[in-house]
Order: sequence, then C-alpha cells, then structure tokens
Amino acid sequence: MFIILFVFSFLLPGIITGQEKIKPPVTRILLILDASESMAERWETSSKINIARKLLLKTVDSLQFIPGLEMGLRIYGHQSVVPPQDCNDTRLEVPIGLNTADKIKQKLKYVQPKGTTPIAHSLELAAKDFTDCDNCRNIIILFTDGLEACDGDPCAVSQMLQKEGIILKPFIIGIGMDINFKKSFDCIGNYYDAANESKFKEALGVVISQVLNSTTAQINLLDINRNPTETNVNMTLYDNFSGKMKYNLVHTLNSKGNPDTLVLDPLVNYNMTVHTIPPVKVDSIRLTPGKHTIIGVDAPQGYLQLKSSSNQFRDLPCIIRKKAESITLNVQKINSKEKYLVGKYDVEILTLPRLNVNDVDISQSYTTTVEVPSPGLVTFFMNAPGYGSVYVEEDNRLKWIYNLTTQEQQETVTLLPGKYWVSFRAKNSRETIFTISKSFKISSESSIQVRLY
Repeated sequence: MFIILFVFSFLLPGIITGQEKIKPPVTRILLILDASESMAERWETSSKINIARKLLLKTVDSLQFIPGLEMGLRIYGHQSVVPPQDCNDTRLEVPIGLNTADKIKQKLKYVQPKGTTPIAHSLELAAKDFTDCDNCRNIIILFTDGLEACDGDPCAVSQMLQKEGIILKPFIIGIGMDINFKKSFDCIGNYYDAANESKFKEALGVVISQVLNSTTAQINLLDINRNPTETNVNMTLYDNFSGKMKYNLVHTLNSKGNPDTLVLDPLVNYNMTVHTIPPVKVDSIRLTPGKHTIIGVDAPQGYLQLKSSSNQFRDLPCIIRKKAESITLNVQKINSKEKYLVGKYDVEILTLPRLNVNDVDISQSYTTTVEVPSPGLVTFFMNAPGYGSVYVEEDNRLKWIYNLTTQEQQETVTLLPGKYWVSFRAKNSRETIFTISKSFKISSESSIQVRLY
C-alpha cells in the first residue's frame, strides 16, 4: 500500500494585529513531468513513464483532501516526436488551483513519451504558471530521467526564479539516472536520486513530507549567563537566497517562561535580525523538516534611564551611540527608559551646550541612570536687531554653542549651569569696534538678564 505520512496542516506563526492572526500562506505545488522519448524505456517492472504515472496518481489522490492546497501539472516532451527536436515542447496541462486532482489524474493517465527535454524552458514558463499571490508558497517538483537537451540553462533559470521570490527551491527526482548527474541538478534545487522503483517511491514520500510537514523552532534570546530570559523584542526573518522578508514577529515567553514555539517554513534558509539596540544578526539558519530547531542568539540587555526634573527639558532628545563610534543607534527622550545590549555607550544630550556622557555602562537586567542638571534661563536685551553668538567658557577657552536670532531685540535661551560669554553687534553698527562682549554665569533654576547695549 502506498502511504505518505505527513501533517496535513501547515500552520505558520500568527502575526498579531490586535487579536487577529494573519492567515497562513497557501501552498501551491506545480508538478513538472518529463515525457521525453527516454521515459518510454524499460525500467524495473515497467517503463519509466508507467512507474512515474502510477506513483503520481497515488500521490495526487493523497493530496486532494488537504484543505487549501493548490496543485497544477506541466508536462514537457509529450507533443512533438523527435527528430526533429522541438525545444518549445512544454505545456501547462492543468493550471494551478483548488480541486484539480481529477484533472491532473486524467492528464497523467494518457500522457505518452515522444520528444526532447527542455527543462530550462519549462522552468521559465513555470514562473507564469504561478499567478500573483501575496501570501503563497510556490513549490515545483520536477520528475526527469535526463539532463537539459536544449540550449537553456536550467540552473540560471532556477536561481533567477528563487532570487525574485517567485518560487522556493525546487525539488528534483531523478528517475533511473546516473548518480554522477546529481551535480548537474544541485544548482537547480534539492535533488533526490531514484535509482530504482522503491527509491522513487521513498524519494517522493520524503519530498511531499518536506513540502507539507509542520516544522517547529524556538528562538532563544540569551542573557549574559546564556539563559533564554530575554524577550519582547521584534525579530525579522528573511529568505537567505532572495532577501525577501518571510516573518516579522515579536518574541515572547510562554506561560511556563520558555521561548514560544514557532512553526516555520522548512524549505527556506533564513537570515534573521533581532531588533535589539543595536540589532543582532544571525545568517544562514537551516531547519530540518519535521524536527524542532533551537536557534540561540546572544542578546543580553539592560536599561538606560535618562532623567531631568526640569520642565524645560521635557521633550529633550538624546543621541545614543556605541562607545567611540559615530553611528547613531537611537534617539531617546529625557525621562524615558530604553533597553540596550550589554556594553558601553556614549550619550549626547542636546542641551545648550551639548552634554556628553561617555562610557555609560549597561549591565544585564540593571537600570543605569543618567541625570541631566537643571538649567537656568538667560534673557538678552538688544536696542536693535543684530548679530551675536553665545559661548561657553572651558579651560580659559571659548567654545561656540549658539547664534542669536538676527531679527529680534529680545531672546531667552535655556543653558546648563556654567560660565558663558556673549558677543553682539547691531546691524546698523558698521564698525567691528562696536561689538559688545559680556560674560555671565548660569546656575540651576536661575533666571538672569543680560543687556547688550
């Protein structure tokens, strides 16, 4: 009895929007059958085409009851007798859709081998066999007993289709082929050698199981002690080959405190970005179909809290960078707390003058607090609009921090505690000698006036 053991449902992880889960993708299988003249040759108990026909009929019977599964059939080498060689001899006999099993079986019953082997052209046309779909897994299973017989490059076509995300990596079952031909098909897809009828049956069962079986995984976000305690972080998984996004999830722990179990498509190798600050990337993640895979990611985190008691700094932005690096990791507001990977960071607080706090140490599960001193206010009075700048005095040197507004005669500026200078010249004063320069001191919560005339 022909038995294929598999899990009928392929439930992908729910991506939550409110309380609603996104529907799992539709699985669409295109069977591509070689009906070239060599398939009429004797093999084992019958001809290759008869053995392939018998196994495919039983497989299609098994698949027709799976909810939501769509199937189609393309055949090549069955319309034109060789010679001459007809490299366009490929046809979509049954378009991909629901409830197509009877149509596929009918076509399989009467197909007769005649022609050549245009594998590349068949794959190229298969791209159009899969109609546009935003939530589908497009899978090709190719059955052949020979190599490309025309001028096409099946490897290049397959790579292009995978790169564009049109199909997942195809499956190829080689019927009674020389084992040395395997290398010629490795670049096309996942090759299975059917050296005899029994191996053919086994290979077909393995392929169908891989296509349909649920494969589970858990992503362990590891703390500094290598325990999977980190969670509540967004994760994005991309197709390693095409670069297209496959899943965008928020990590969680289940009711037992363990990382939640996900159901992922095992036919894809993944690159993953865990969106911690800074992000952590893991490339070339492979799943074994039907087996649980644990993916460990070093993501130890602690907290940075920025505080100020001043209303003047209520919406003040602060730039967070890794120690001694120039790239901005995050812009965090005052009086907020944010998670970062364990390590050292530089914090630039956009006060006047800029406040730089370097070597801020973020430790596992610990909150590091950076508090900004309360500022003071200075109000400048001018008898006419003009040009002026404010400087902070550091080590007997002046450092520019702010240009006064050129259209106003009065301006209030919020400054951190410290010693300052201001220089000003009215627009109607045409000589540099009329520059007015004054020093002043700012204390926390103070308010002073400086007259520039």
